[in-house]
Amino acid sequence: MNKDLTTPSRPTFKGTLRRISIISVVIAMLAVWLLLSVASMLTLKQYAQKNLELLAVTVSHSLEAAVVFRDGTAANETLAVLGKQGQFTAAKVVDVNGQELTHWQADKPSQHDMVSGLVTRWLYPHPIRQPIWHNGKIIGEMRLIGTDATVTLFVWLSLGVLTACILLASVIALGISRHLHRDIDAALQNITDVVHDVRSNRNFSRRVSPEKIEEFHLFAQDFNSLLDEMEEWQKQLQMKNASLQKSALQDPLTGLANRAAFRTALDKLIADPETLQSSALLFMDGDNFKFVNDTWGHAAGDAVLIEVAKRLLMFANTRHLTFRLGGDEFAMLLHSVNSEEQASSVLEQLKEMVEQPIRLPGEHWVTMTLSIGVALAKDITSAESLMETADRNMYREKHKQRELLIKPPQRDTL
Repeated sequence: MNKDLTTPSRPTFKGTLRRISIISVVIAMLAVWLLLSVASMLTLKQYAQKNLELLAVTVSHSLEAAVVFRDGTAANETLAVLGKQGQFTAAKVVDVNGQELTHWQADKPSQHDMVSGLVTRWLYPHPIRQPIWHNGKIIGEMRLIGTDATVTLFVWLSLGVLTACILLASVIALGISRHLHRDIDAALQNITDVVHDVRSNRNFSRRVSPEKIEEFHLFAQDFNSLLDEMEEWQKQLQMKNASLQKSALQDPLTGLANRAAFRTALDKLIADPETLQSSALLFMDGDNFKFVNDTWGHAAGDAVLIEVAKRLLMFANTRHLTFRLGGDEFAMLLHSVNSEEQASSVLEQLKEMVEQPIRLPGEHWVTMTLSIGVALAKDITSAESLMETADRNMYREKHKQRELLIKPPQRDTL
């Protein structure tokens, strides 16, 4: 059963900070907008009612004479003149007994605005009642209903200005928040880059730079200390690995490359057809090496092997490769050898160097001779065939030599 193993995308710390800032600013500014709007509307309502009350006092003085003489026509004309100025929408005048003397109603627009009606009913839920006085006595009463035209325009203008101010304040707040978060984001990004480089590339030399924020600075110092320890551990591990690798590919006695290194080099040679055409393999085996061990001990035998290895290595220099396969068996990969004649020439030079007398502890001298088998690599198709050919030629050479190959010089006889 196949499952979708895709990793879900995660928000970045910078994006998270920005989202938190936006949400915080939006909520805060929305709350401020609502509070200011409610406070403004309540203040506006009080102002509108007080203004209508003052208007009612002024109009009552204008109607005093008409009410005294019960002249409804004059009262209506006065209300019409004042009402057309757009300060109220309806007015009614009654005498002291509550009988209507006159009333006036403003013409309604052809398209009634529902919002305007709601604003009017909210601002003026009840008509303003203003007594009409004459010589210190109440002779009647006037009832006014305010208009919403001017107030509605003021409301929309106030809300528009308030909204614009809130939006501008939000942009400024977000800009300041983003600027203040920049140091935090930069500090975390710096630490994240170092951690990623260390984890992905094993670059333990990286360090976190000093930070402006105290907590991040302390964290960077602790992390750098940890990196110092990890870098030291890495160096020690590399040294141990190098030592183990060297031990795995190097003969501990002679310092020559061992059998494992020989096989690796041989496989590499076989895989390179161009180099293969000018290479040869030598298999070398010491003659009567057991006689040295039995006569002078294993320490003398080790000294002989070490000296032979030095001479082989000196002969090979950087041109050829020398290996110790085990015991008194050695091998050498020759380069720039294209024929048997060239190989024979190399063998003569090699024997001349190796078969020089070797001084042993106790003033004894021995001559170490080698039986050497040669195999030209260009005639071989596999590493096994190359080794078999060289080994077969080596034993053929050994059987030809029946005389003692490890012998002292003229003054000593093995």
